[in-house]
Amino acid sequence: MQLSSNNIPFLDLVTPHVQLEAELTEVFHKVTRSAAFIGGRLVEEFEKSFAKFCDAEHCVGAANGTDALRFALIASGVKAGDVVVTVPNTFIATSEAISQAGALPEFIDIDEKTYNMDPAELDRYLTERCEFVDGKLISVRSGRPVTAVVPVHLYGQMADMDAIVALAERYSLFVIEDACQAHGARYFSRKDNKWKTAGSIGRAAAFSFYPGKNLGACGEAGAVTTNDAVIGNTIRMLRDHGQAKKYYHDIEGYNGRLDALQAGLLSVKLKYLAEWNAQRREIAVGYNRLLHSAAANAVTPFEPAWSEAVYHLYVVRVKNREEFQADLTQAGIGTGIHYPVPLHQQKAYAHLGYKFGDFPVTETMAPEIVSLPMFPQMTAEQQKLVVNTVAASTSKMAMAAAAAL
Repeated sequence: MQLSSNNIPFLDLVTPHVQLEAELTEVFHKVTRSAAFIGGRLVEEFEKSFAKFCDAEHCVGAANGTDALRFALIASGVKAGDVVVTVPNTFIATSEAISQAGALPEFIDIDEKTYNMDPAELDRYLTERCEFVDGKLISVRSGRPVTAVVPVHLYGQMADMDAIVALAERYSLFVIEDACQAHGARYFSRKDNKWKTAGSIGRAAAFSFYPGKNLGACGEAGAVTTNDAVIGNTIRMLRDHGQAKKYYHDIEGYNGRLDALQAGLLSVKLKYLAEWNAQRREIAVGYNRLLHSAAANAVTPFEPAWSEAVYHLYVVRVKNREEFQADLTQAGIGTGIHYPVPLHQQKAYAHLGYKFGDFPVTETMAPEIVSLPMFPQMTAEQQKLVVNTVAASTSKMAMAAAAAL
């Protein structure tokens, strides 16, 4: 089944499920015939396979990506009253997980090219906005101890992990990767002279398998990867009411288990993920080439030499985004915005006391970003129509702006 090029969705979730229908249906039969709905062999098989995919020692399934990040933080050592440093250019689940772990999120600005955590801003935060008191690194802003850093591998591209990890180690902080959009993304470590996979670098990493992700469940699901067996075992207890074994609760935990059905469906899709990621990369290369050739006034994604992104999203920057989106909608082309309001400007975080101007890079790009259609089954014909529409819209707006001068 292939969607018409005359109506191009932002994301096609129909085609891959139709193509894999027989395999996915067989998983449903396995679950219903065994009645093993929670935990069991299907969950264990997926955890083993996904750990291997991420080049990590351990994987622990969770109910969703937010649970995964919260469990990773708690199991790694975040305590109530701590500060965890992250970025304002991300989905609120990143900061929710920090708050739900009992900590306070504090933000630093992003790199203007990659839109990920800027190591220079992290360095500035640690040297200018923190001080050592009785041997502990304390945030001047909140007076709380800083214990962890959460870089977000946004849009499917990893943050500059060598620089971030080096700073974290210098200040005795630990790093938890928010890899919820980066299944299979890779980073070339100049320090270790080798490519590393998202989920294998920090003390732990969180993944979301929300349906629209590169590896998506047919519902909610998530996982934590780690190379630390103690962290892995702690998360297994946290997700299951703190149980070391049934009805023996070593700690107080949560109800955050991965369903066997979702684990089985994810195992089927995992076999195709490398191919799907390669197709996304090919589409991104096509977008870059075609948009450049069309002289479109749209800033295309920047991919450093040390990055192998998997393009969960293909995000461009344009002026007059509202008009731009309207032009694409009129042409039958779906778009998205990720994310229109930075976290420090959200009503939910008004109590943190941040103000406009605190994070200028984030605030400059937030009104300009637009996500174009991106899915592995996208055809060349569909992509050309998107590019032609983008070029026509941006050219029209550029001419209007020039005429107004």
